[in-house]
Formats: sequence, structure tokens, C-alpha cells
Amino acid sequence: MNPGAVVALVIAATLWGTTGTAASFFPEDVSPISVGAATMGIGGMLLLLFARRRALAVLRHRAQRRWVALGALGVVVYPLAFYSGMDLAGVAVGNVVALGSGPVFAALLEWLLERRPLSRRWVIATAFALLGIAALATSRAIFGDGASEEGRPGDAPVLGIAVALLAGLAYALYTYASGRAMAAGGTSRGVMAAMFGLGGALLLPVLLVTGAPLLQSPATVGIAGYLVLGPMVLAYLLFGLGVRELRSSHVTTITLLEPVVATVLAVLVVGERLAPLGWGGVVLILVGLSVLVSARRTPLSSERL
Repeated sequence: MNPGAVVALVIAATLWGTTGTAASFFPEDVSPISVGAATMGIGGMLLLLFARRRALAVLRHRAQRRWVALGALGVVVYPLAFYSGMDLAGVAVGNVVALGSGPVFAALLEWLLERRPLSRRWVIATAFALLGIAALATSRAIFGDGASEEGRPGDAPVLGIAVALLAGLAYALYTYASGRAMAAGGTSRGVMAAMFGLGGALLLPVLLVTGAPLLQSPATVGIAGYLVLGPMVLAYLLFGLGVRELRSSHVTTITLLEPVVATVLAVLVVGERLAPLGWGGVVLILVGLSVLVSARRTPLSSERL
């Protein structure tokens, strides 16, 4: 496993883990739909601007263009479902479910579209991670973790978990599609710019309709600016480096670090509560990450089940 790709993904996941906490400082009249549309819409257009020549080269190539278009659908759905899931289920639980389900959906896509078997190490790592997700979700259901004193966020956990699962599927879709576009010859920066630029263009009308409250004060503009430049532009440039070197199922498992970061920040900064069972879930996710990223390159015959 390429150490540089792993480091890039760890940094990206850490930046992503700050999104829920940052978004929690928006006033209540700022909807999660507008936050998602702003983050991916503006951020996607900036990525396109920074690498427009490489993006155009990708879009001119038939095979790469096909995968970019498929991935752009995931880019559109992901931020809308992701921020809505956190709003409904709480920052910690919404984030954990969205990102935690990503490896499962990614593995299913690899199996369905490529008939690619999974490595034993991936199965073990993901099993630990999914146990951790189950512990966090159970903790939320039993102890009411994630609800603030005012009952927001986290006032509709069942719907929020369902929406977060949709975000996990969308995340896996654009992760898988970007990897396939790069395998067809596209550069990581070109594929990311083309995919997120196309998805961002589709999100701009949503932003125009819902985004006015984002401009109500310098504070809301500043928070939105951070979400665009940090967790979006910088993180996805790093994400592209990781996708280029690693399988999508490995990528989505490594980025399970994001819900760990999000959970810790939700407790320490936002004030959400996490019972011992929930903290046990965080530990299990970290164990899963350790199992996966400690893998050494092995011959294909010994890696596969």
C-alpha cells in the first residue's frame, strides 16, 4: 500500500471530519441543502478552474468522460444527503453512518461491476469498522447521543440515518467512478476537476434557490469559505492522489477516519453526548483502520479470498 497515498487520504479525511462541526455554527435559517450545494457547487467550480486544461483533456476522452459523468451524479447527491443526514441524526451519527457505509457500497460496486473478490485484510478491517458503526448507532438509539439541549440537531435519527446511507452510496459511487476514469488514463487532478466541476455546475441552481441565508453576515460567509477551500478543494485534491494509487474499497475504509474526527469534535466542540458504547465504537473504527493501513504489498494470489 502506497504510504504517500495513505497520508494524503488521512489528511483529507481529517479535513472532512471538521465539516459537521463547522456547519453547526451556521444559524438555523441556513439549511443543510444550501450548505451542501455551496460546498460542492463552489468548490467543484474552483477545482475545475484550477485544472481546466486537464479537465478538458479528460472530458474529450470517451471512456474517461463516461465515468466522470457517472461520478458527477454521486457528487450532486452526496453533499445534499450528507449535510441533511447530520442535521437530522446529529453530527456524530450522521457522519459515521455516511462514511462508514461507504466501504460496503464500494465493495459491492467492485463486485457487481468487476466481479473483483475482496482481500482478507479488507474484510477484517471493514468488519471492525462496521462493528464500530453499529456501536455508535446503538449508543445513539439507546442513550439519545447527538441531541442538543434544544433538540437540534438530531431530532429525526431514523430518517437521518436513511439519508446518511444515501450519502454513503453516493460517496462510494464517485470514489469508484473516479478510480475507473484514472485507470482509463486520466490524471488524478484532471479527473477530480472534471467530475467535481460537472457536479458543481449541477448544484449551482440549488445554491441560487437556497443559498441567500449564507450571505447574512461575515461569520456565515467565513464558515462557508472554510468549507469550500479546506474540506472541499484541498481535501479533494489529496483525495485524488489516494484514489489514483489505491482500490476504491481501500480508499473508503481509510477515510473512515473522518467520522472518528467528526465524533470527537462533535463531543468536544458542539456539545453532543457520547456514551461509553459510542466511544467503544470509535476505538473499533480505529482498529479497522490500523489493520488496513498496516498492509504490505502482497502477491495477488495471496491477497484475494
